[in-house]
Amino acid sequence: MSALTWAVAAVVTDDTGRVLLCQQGRGDRRHALPGGRLRPAESPVRAAVRDIRAETGWDIELTGLVGIYQVSRPSGEAAAGRAGPLPDVLVHVFRARAAGVQPATDPPPGCRLSWHSPDALPEVVTPLTRAAVTDVTDGRFGVLRDIDCAPGSVATASLPTARPAEDGRPTADQDARCAGPG
Repeated sequence: MSALTWAVAAVVTDDTGRVLLCQQGRGDRRHALPGGRLRPAESPVRAAVRDIRAETGWDIELTGLVGIYQVSRPSGEAAAGRAGPLPDVLVHVFRARAAGVQPATDPPPGCRLSWHSPDALPEVVTPLTRAAVTDVTDGRFGVLRDIDCAPGSVATASLPTARPAEDGRPTADQDARCAGPG
């Protein structure tokens, strides 16, 4: 495992059940859940509310924890332009509802926001986005999931079905891959 970065994201839904996504303004322009990194001594709950408002302009109400997802890159692989490997990212993913019918503030440049039906996501989304939206749609919570990603990969296919939780314990799925099954 490389260095570890702590982050938050949320599957934000509106009154019709659509999911709010941010299309990244640089690189390969993938769609992703809104969120960001934790600040020193900041709780994941406060970071989620702060980061999502800063990134999207929307005030949100957190309604639960979907799970904790560890996004890892193959050991020793470095992204272009970096001297060393990117850190693994441990992401607390929440369920959230948009508060109101429009953003409280204008979102900053760099992220194009759009609402999508969970069963009709854009073709190119981040592996974390595909996994978390699938988990929410399937009614899972308390998920523990490893997502192994090579630099530049994207999720373009459905994930395999996660094993069901037993006796109220969190689900665990070690089989998620950046490009879906296989």
